[in-house]
Amino acid sequence: MTKGGEILVKGVGEQTLQRLNKLGIYTAIDLLEHYPREYEDRRIITSIDNINIDEKNNIIAVVTSIPYMSKTDKYIKVTFEASDNTGKINITFFGQSYLKNTFKVGESYNFYGKVEKIYKKLYMTSPDYKKVIPGNFEGQIIGIYPSTAKLTQAIIRKFIKIALNENLQSIKDILPQNLIKKHQLYSKQDAILNIHFPMNNEDFFKARNRLVFEELFMLQLTLNMAKENFNHKNEGFSKQIPNNLNEFMDCLPFSLTNAQNRVVNEILEDMQSENAGNRLVQGDVGSGKTVVAGIALFVAVQNGFQGALMAPTEVLATQHYKFFTELFKNFNINVAILTGSTTKKYKNIIMQELLNGDIDVIIGTHALIEEYVEIPQLGLVITDEQHRFGVRQRLTLTQKGTLPDVIVMTATPIPRTLALILYGDMDISIIDELPQGRLAIKTNFVNSGYYERIYAFIKKHIAEGRQCYIICPMVEESEKQSELKNVIEYSRELQSEHFKTERVAYLHGKMRPAEKNDIMSKFSAGEIDILVSTTVVEVGVNVPNATIMLIENAERFGLAQLHQLRGRVGRGNHQSFCILLSDTKSKDTQKRLKIMEQTTDGFVIADTDLQLRGGGDFFGTVQHGLPQMKIANLYTDTSLLKQIQQEVKSIIKDDPNFEKEEYSKVYKQVRQNVLDKNYYNAL
Repeated sequence: MTKGGEILVKGVGEQTLQRLNKLGIYTAIDLLEHYPREYEDRRIITSIDNINIDEKNNIIAVVTSIPYMSKTDKYIKVTFEASDNTGKINITFFGQSYLKNTFKVGESYNFYGKVEKIYKKLYMTSPDYKKVIPGNFEGQIIGIYPSTAKLTQAIIRKFIKIALNENLQSIKDILPQNLIKKHQLYSKQDAILNIHFPMNNEDFFKARNRLVFEELFMLQLTLNMAKENFNHKNEGFSKQIPNNLNEFMDCLPFSLTNAQNRVVNEILEDMQSENAGNRLVQGDVGSGKTVVAGIALFVAVQNGFQGALMAPTEVLATQHYKFFTELFKNFNINVAILTGSTTKKYKNIIMQELLNGDIDVIIGTHALIEEYVEIPQLGLVITDEQHRFGVRQRLTLTQKGTLPDVIVMTATPIPRTLALILYGDMDISIIDELPQGRLAIKTNFVNSGYYERIYAFIKKHIAEGRQCYIICPMVEESEKQSELKNVIEYSRELQSEHFKTERVAYLHGKMRPAEKNDIMSKFSAGEIDILVSTTVVEVGVNVPNATIMLIENAERFGLAQLHQLRGRVGRGNHQSFCILLSDTKSKDTQKRLKIMEQTTDGFVIADTDLQLRGGGDFFGTVQHGLPQMKIANLYTDTSLLKQIQQEVKSIIKDDPNFEKEEYSKVYKQVRQNVLDKNYYNAL
């Protein structure tokens, strides 16, 4: 019942502890930092005759009938009638037989719950309740917490109260006192108390402001220290424009867009400078970042340097390897690939050829940053889909080289707010134009009632020679299914029941790399008509003949991820389609999915996604870009973030070594964050 020797709180049983652990709660401090996701204002009482149907209502009513218990095969139900001086309502509880003896006729209770109207009668089912003395009611603002199965709000609130009683006094401020005074911030203790149990709106806003300030301040300071500790010096080697660059450009598979030419010129300026280039290249899906990377690699190699490109998956690394091998074949540039599945024998050959300088361009996955990999003449480092890597991984690869230029590529349109945090030390280039001839992808959001029409639509396009992706979401462990079973069973059902004459195959993350590469090669070659896959195909996969993307359970994905998935089609000259399938009843989710119908602008989608989901969950998992935000929202808290960035700059300028006493506590915590592998790998 402990983690690291620290007891959670008194009274937590083993099963409750396991459920709390699923939420990342192991200690009393974790409990206190498990902040509400929303609040319910239970200070205002609604009379029964003014109740809002199909909504939650807060009432005070007197029990007017003896509670009656009934049993069925499925459940036990306790029902009684309650009233105020304006009307009557039926109160019902399920599975709690002891409540039959809890409520007494004539006693007054505060009930809070959803009200339905059935055959002209009002029903409130399984409400929160507490006994009240008439005329002595004091309502509260109640926090609603992120939870998990069989962990009720009442249980979470109970143990948070215990943690407050037992641990609040031990919480110390780590923010410098001059900042607390300057920004008129609550103390940490007052902020923790009032974020959980605010007495009024002002208390809540002040508490949240204090906690958001600290969270963003620590994040910004940690990032600055991380970059200071691991970043390379700015000095570099100037590279010259090779005489045969125009000859190489003439051999490119297509003419560059104006946006690509602009970004190429910006990269070439970096490479000619005596300072090492450090540039983020953002380009929407299909905008042609890979060709831009090829031009930069060509220039580096012609100057006598080696180039390295790191991709997040073996599928994408293999695709890059094939592309660059073909691109450089007429210019005596040797390209090799190194991944986790590369045999030991071939790894040894690659290591020797890298040392000898016989390999000019090395393409790989995380395998490139292993200690045994030496690239003595590394002059250009490119990371593709940077949000899949952390700061440490990027810099580890960079440190293998001789003050190399660095290019970071991403198809995730990162809103400027996030870019300022993640890439504050980088110049930013944007490829904001699609190659000539590309048609906008037509997107439709539909429910499962459209299945037969969808299948007929897919059949028609396959008959015309096109191909189709069907994406299944990752299935959570709690659902007692596996990603493997989900994809395999669904693909077999499609083959046996709906696409008997078409060629159906599946792809998922648990397959061996060689299997995945084989499937993708066959799909690219047109030997597979329908590929049923998880999001393993999300990043970078290029099959121009695939024109339909059907995404099952689309509500499970963020908008940015849906946009990434949609970008796997629309890469050729044929009209492409994306079908978002969901039976969600949530109006907010329906509204979110309809945004995908309205725009193909990745930056609009990314901004919307950040606004709706917050920064911590923007990339889908903690490892994809930021430590999980416990309370800050990088969209709504932008103005505060800007203030904090200025404060951090001032502190570092005033006391770069954190020698002053007022910075000692915050320095200690930030230093721990930098050393903390779990926190740091999330950066």
